Amino acid sequence: MAGSPVQVTGTVLTTRRVDAYHALTVVAPGIADRFRPGHFVTVAVGGRDSSLLTRRAFTIHDVKPDYGGTVELVFGVRGPGTAWLADLRARDTLDLVGPLGRPFPLPRDPCTCVLVGDEHGAAPMFALADALQQRGCRIDFVLGAPSADRVFGALRARRMGETTTLTTEDGSLGMRGKVTDVLPGVIADARADALYACGPMETLRGVTAIAVELGVPVQVAVEESMACGIGVCMTCVVPVIGDDGVTRMVRACTEGPVFRGERVRFDDVGTIPFDALGAPGGRHV
Repeated sequence: MAGSPVQVTGTVLTTRRVDAYHALTVVAPGIADRFRPGHFVTVAVGGRDSSLLTRRAFTIHDVKPDYGGTVELVFGVRGPGTAWLADLRARDTLDLVGPLGRPFPLPRDPCTCVLVGDEHGAAPMFALADALQQRGCRIDFVLGAPSADRVFGALRARRMGETTTLTTEDGSLGMRGKVTDVLPGVIADARADALYACGPMETLRGVTAIAVELGVPVQVAVEESMACGIGVCMTCVVPVIGDDGVTRMVRACTEGPVFRGERVRFDDVGTIPFDALGAPGGRHV
């Protein structure tokens, strides 16, 4: 059942450590029903009396039909909000809103897809792989991180993928280097028809450059800081080129987080390009 996002008070079903990351499974039927790969949720953190006012955004790793519908979130501890989440235990409650954002578009016909996940950016790639395989697509994974404990989902990728290539910057798992170092070879060997990627902006920039050079369509799920997740606060804007060739500052939480890679002006992320529509001294309606 697709439709508008819902706000749910979910009960934590399980918590677990996955190397450097934490995984929370939450009973959230309304969200699970509406989920598509690439969707995210926002979560209230800190408890009812907390001074942590803004929600935290997390892509959904997995959904299951158990208990009417569960969602699993994967995250690393980066500050007080994620530290609070990491301390939750089974039967605690969590306030979630979702599913939010634009999910990954799926090909109409069976094709060969390379899925690139850097660090816990790999988390949404497995639900995507399921959806692609249901359409008869071949899946090849490229997963990477600075170190072995931050590579997410290697075993599951090996089970699901035709091939799985792992990279770490310190050489502790797989090939030494970054996902972008091995990606051209994987694309060539698989004869890839499409690329999907999620991870830090610098990784997505490199993946997109490779895809453009090799003429392979690429969909990227950007990782931008989001305070509201519903398009109000404008903290997550990125410069994106529209169908008409005009650059606009668009909200990753509503128009994204998934974009065609070549449309995102990665070199200008964090700025308002002078030629963007409405920019000071730039284009105006």
